[in-house]
Amino acid sequence: MAKATAPTVDHATARALVEGRHGDPFAVLGPHGGGRGRTITALVPGAERVLALTEAETELAPVPGAPGLFSAVVPGAGAYRLRAEGNGTTWEWDDPFRFGPVLGQIDEYLLAEGTHQRIWQVLGAHPITHEGAAGVHFAVWAPNAERVSVVGDFNHWNGLCHPMRRRGATGVWEIFIPGLSDGTRYKYEIRAMGGMILPLKADPVGFGSEHPPANASVVRRIGGDWHDEGWMSARAARNHVDAPVSVYEVHLGSWRRAPGDRMLSYVELADQLVGYAADMGFTHIECLPVSEYPFDGSWGYQPVGMYAPTIRHGTPEEFRAFVDAAHRRGLGVILDWVPGHFPTDPHGLGRFDGTALYEHADPKEGFHQDWNTLIYNYGRTEVQNYLVSNALYWLEEYHIDGLRVDAVASMLYRDYSRREGEWVPNRDGGRENYEAIAMLQRMNRTAYAEVPGIMTVAEESTAFPGVSRQVDQGGLGFGFKWNMGWMNDTLSYIQKDPVYRQFHHHQMTFGLHYAWSENYILPISHDEVVHGKGSMLGKMPGDDLERFANLRAYYAFMWAHPGKKLLFMGQEFAQAREWNHNQSLDWHLIEDEGPEAAQHRGMQALVRDLNRLYRETPALHVHDTRPDGFEWIEPNEAALSLYAWLRKGRTGDAPVMAVMNFTPVERRWRVGLPEAGQWHEILNTDAAAYGGRNRGNMGAITAEPIGAHGRAHSAEVTVPPLSGIWLKRG
Repeated sequence: MAKATAPTVDHATARALVEGRHGDPFAVLGPHGGGRGRTITALVPGAERVLALTEAETELAPVPGAPGLFSAVVPGAGAYRLRAEGNGTTWEWDDPFRFGPVLGQIDEYLLAEGTHQRIWQVLGAHPITHEGAAGVHFAVWAPNAERVSVVGDFNHWNGLCHPMRRRGATGVWEIFIPGLSDGTRYKYEIRAMGGMILPLKADPVGFGSEHPPANASVVRRIGGDWHDEGWMSARAARNHVDAPVSVYEVHLGSWRRAPGDRMLSYVELADQLVGYAADMGFTHIECLPVSEYPFDGSWGYQPVGMYAPTIRHGTPEEFRAFVDAAHRRGLGVILDWVPGHFPTDPHGLGRFDGTALYEHADPKEGFHQDWNTLIYNYGRTEVQNYLVSNALYWLEEYHIDGLRVDAVASMLYRDYSRREGEWVPNRDGGRENYEAIAMLQRMNRTAYAEVPGIMTVAEESTAFPGVSRQVDQGGLGFGFKWNMGWMNDTLSYIQKDPVYRQFHHHQMTFGLHYAWSENYILPISHDEVVHGKGSMLGKMPGDDLERFANLRAYYAFMWAHPGKKLLFMGQEFAQAREWNHNQSLDWHLIEDEGPEAAQHRGMQALVRDLNRLYRETPALHVHDTRPDGFEWIEPNEAALSLYAWLRKGRTGDAPVMAVMNFTPVERRWRVGLPEAGQWHEILNTDAAAYGGRNRGNMGAITAEPIGAHGRAHSAEVTVPPLSGIWLKRG
């Protein structure tokens, strides 16, 4: 064994390394020089002796005044390993400081420019083979840091062990650590300008996380085999504005619990949830956010791990299997996506490198008063790129069919939920957030261009123009928009005692004045059954039977109304209590015996049939977003709380007439019809199978040459109390 030679590291450099102050550790650590020998320098905290293992063994000399730092001239070239002794233990490893960079020049250029569409391919933690060694490549953006280190179990969470290489003007730091693999826990230790060591940070582009409340990032492989070729080749038609889109909105943690009150895994959900949604006839499952989040009570709407499917239900591989299973059953998967804000948890994005990096420095722009969260700085190119790339990540890596963007209104307006003097106007003195608008437009342009066949959906509660208009036409570029006005108006009406409904009759018709201004989805979402709002059944007036009848009629009204459909879990069987994210839905309501359970099963059967008829009947969905598919027969019968309209498809498609009675009195009503012949009753919410009393029209009506409602033909229609009926021509 060759003896140690004199160290070659000057005192100032040595002290900077062992004190974690050196901003360019790769300039000193590892192999340097050539000729007859090279200098190898290693920083090994806790070591008493370090050897370089080449064809021979060479002991490195300790650097005086720098405990843990060793250096010597070592003969030979090529790969080497290090062996250390200390505290009675010996350990051996490949020196990470002997490996060259992983990021290429093109990646550097695009990252610096803020135009790298797929940052997850270069940032984050990737198991790779580099220069002949298997390990993990780490890369993170922290442009204002003095030093960044990867820490984890593998180095006893000591930031001195693996300081990273800074990549020039990109602000990105990287290191390849051989010997690490999938499942490794890690964080970043960041020394901010001025020397302050920040709380350990999770990886902004990490693909996995520990189980909360633990919050370290976890190395996870992404990508894998898919078996959904049939779905992927046809999904563009399934997501089109002319397609029947009926969405089942789900909180994965409380849809159903396993014995012992355990959350279901992605694998279990792939069987149970997918099978149930398919049986119920929904076309899509929409998951409340699955991006990793620290607090269960946020339901995922305060995410920290934007690139990590929550570990609450399993690994990324298992989440991919859940999506794959949905596709193989003919179901699309939509994710709630939250680019509007992020929590202040110290391990998260807030002051990530000691500066307001992802957020605004000014709380008038960067702090959400409603949610005590931080707002992204959309005007920073790298931040905008981070978010747009994240949208693309879910669509490409997990075959997600759509993103429903949360709280868009809070992004569009600088004065959202703020009083005068608490917000910063835009450059023109107005309230619109130009930078957020640009980010949303870029996201939509990118998503639709790079992943054809997907959909994006805006939860936008104002009258901002052109939300679902294409970007090149001045719009935001979304495929669909939630119709919050329709939801608020119709829920306000249906909660009233029937005796007062005649005075609020046009709350149910007002949505048709603007129904074609956007591509709308009609949402009865989780927001309507929490925070003291009660359940959908609980909103209905009357005795027990009338409450069920009211809700059945309302669902028939919703499914016959222009617009795609969305229903939150539990409402399809009329859960009686308000949703609680900490416990399972009340499945016993449909499993018990007795008349009340029959009512719940009847509601479930109705929703199943509504979905089936909506899918099978072109007149009910083809022109959901165009006036061609709708015609009022009678919108003004306020005194009787009656409504009648036609839904129409393409030429040759049989029209459907919907007639609604929102009073507890049976009505015999002559209704004008566009043509003669028989009209078959394809839905009656008073059917015994749904919990009603089988009152109606004995299966059909016949149009007579008697004028009514401005039409040459009409028929007497029996409309049971608190009921809706659909009649189809032919």
